Amino acid sequence: MGTDLNAPLGQNRKARPNEPQKSALSLGRILLGAGVAVLIGVSAWTVLRPTGLIEPKPAAEAVADAENTAEESGATPAGSKRTKPQTSGALSGAHVKETLTDDGSVVTTFSPKRRDGDGPAFIEVGGTKGQNPRMAAFPNDALLEDAPEGRLPITGPDGLRPMDQYARPWSGARGTRIALVVGGLGLSQTGTQNALRQLPPEITMAFAASGNSLERWMQEARRNGHEILLQVPFEPFDYPENNPGPHTLRVGMDARKNLSELRSSLARITNYTGIMNFLGGRFLSDADSLEPVMRDIGRRGLLFLDDGTSAQSLTGTLAETIGVPHGFADMVIDTELERTAILKKLDELERIARRNGSAIGVASAFDESVEAISQWADEAGTRGIEFVGVSALVKDPQQQ
Repeated sequence: MGTDLNAPLGQNRKARPNEPQKSALSLGRILLGAGVAVLIGVSAWTVLRPTGLIEPKPAAEAVADAENTAEESGATPAGSKRTKPQTSGALSGAHVKETLTDDGSVVTTFSPKRRDGDGPAFIEVGGTKGQNPRMAAFPNDALLEDAPEGRLPITGPDGLRPMDQYARPWSGARGTRIALVVGGLGLSQTGTQNALRQLPPEITMAFAASGNSLERWMQEARRNGHEILLQVPFEPFDYPENNPGPHTLRVGMDARKNLSELRSSLARITNYTGIMNFLGGRFLSDADSLEPVMRDIGRRGLLFLDDGTSAQSLTGTLAETIGVPHGFADMVIDTELERTAILKKLDELERIARRNGSAIGVASAFDESVEAISQWADEAGTRGIEFVGVSALVKDPQQQ
């Protein structure tokens, strides 16, 4: 045959006389080798090219530089800490300080500084009132002291007062403000439940120290966003025919006994901003009996709210003299337990607030009062009234 088609592959094959000899390196192998060389070159250039970054100095050189700087600036002798302030263009909004520690290491600290021109402004804000809503049902342990009567409110070691910690935050804006306080909570289970269910969180709740399940109701009120007060029983003019309940503070007792009764009431619950009188016309008009009680309330960082039912009350005079945060209710809105009459009183309270800038109204947790307040508060809010916790409207010596 004139072809190689039938010849065994690779066996006894003779070279053709005119067939040229193939090169030892084929074209494919040449291209593959070139590609590998290019890849190696690129990798080497990437590793070795300049990056613009300054290579960190060895620890010994850093220590030596820090020591030279310290000696040039007249710093402390060797073995003590030295600092070196510096400024970087990229960090012109910060102070940079290098500190040489005793073990020879260098610590760099960055801290902000004031900037000139159009740079960012640093705004300093004072301490804010109020409590984290998620923790509102729990007391701040730093504001409590242990006593034989129980855990009592006290001003914290840093000066923080319960009236600040447990206050309901408000906008701080100018405008007409009203604080509404609904008292007698804890005396009736159904009445307390109804008030907590219907009243908006802006309403301040006042719990009677002689009530039941106060800790439970307090926690629910705080979780709902209410600021709360504690109603302490004081002796009325017609005592004992009209008896405010256990632990009533009385004119006929000495100061030590009255303070003991006060502490028994204070220990019933926590998380309140202050005290509100429960009755007490006679006691509040007796300066000798009232003064040590007011001093103790002020020392504990609490406010005192007078419900305004006694024209002979001396709470305002003594509070001004001693420096106790205090306030007076402008009106009792449910002297007539009828819905229409209560709504008229609320309208009158609004007129007082618009004339004076603010007003405080008090009521009891009767169903009629709660229903009227709930309805009226919704409507008044649309007229530009801001409802605030009572702590926002008392006279506070620390804010004057």
